[in-house]
Amino acid sequence: MKKYVFGILLLGLTAFLTGCLEDEDGYSLSKMWVGFGVLEGTEAGSDSYQIVMDNGDVLIPIASEYHYHDHWYYHHSDSASRLHAGDRILINYTILGDEAGDDGTVEEYYIKVNSVKKILMKGILDINEENQDSIGNDPIIVEKVWLSDSLLNFELKYWGHSKLHFINLVKQPGTANQPVELELRHNANDDEDHIPYVAYVSFKLDALKMEGEDSVNFKVTSTNYDGEEQEFEGEYEY
Repeated sequence: MKKYVFGILLLGLTAFLTGCLEDEDGYSLSKMWVGFGVLEGTEAGSDSYQIVMDNGDVLIPIASEYHYHDHWYYHHSDSASRLHAGDRILINYTILGDEAGDDGTVEEYYIKVNSVKKILMKGILDINEENQDSIGNDPIIVEKVWLSDSLLNFELKYWGHSKLHFINLVKQPGTANQPVELELRHNANDDEDHIPYVAYVSFKLDALKMEGEDSVNFKVTSTNYDGEEQEFEGEYEY
């Protein structure tokens, strides 16, 4: 059985995704950063957005690689792929400038959006008679796992070919004991194992909150393609 500690994985991932934001030599158009964040609308009913990154940085898009830079929030070219406030994204960006407060601390970064990808974000499911078959029992490989605020994030690898796969984080209903036991479940829909895929998915942990507590411990188990159980432990503070 493999066991991983969230803190170790989080440290390495943070250094890769969000390091070097402060550059003594200034910002360069040749430099790019990649990281995860959540879109926030700046005005109700408008198309003005900012991105709050997992490390707390606030990004203000003012340019992009897209033909119409104001339309960077369209996933592709069709309106059905549009991003909205509350969506989780993986963004590649270049810093053009920043806005500092009176104490000199950077409060916002002005950026050019190089590319943006919507990340699947879901809640935790309670297992019941209606969904216990559809959530599946197919293997899944957990490459990385980390916590960011109220989200539990996974980098996953699985094999497939042409069918849509489903990933869910599930628990038994009414769980009150700690650590809360969670299962990462995969339904490959009888797809063929021809092509390796990598996917990112984030799960909201709000359903784990317990009355009278300000944190909850949890354990996640999953099964890989060798039939080995992977186990991950963490603490959700709220």
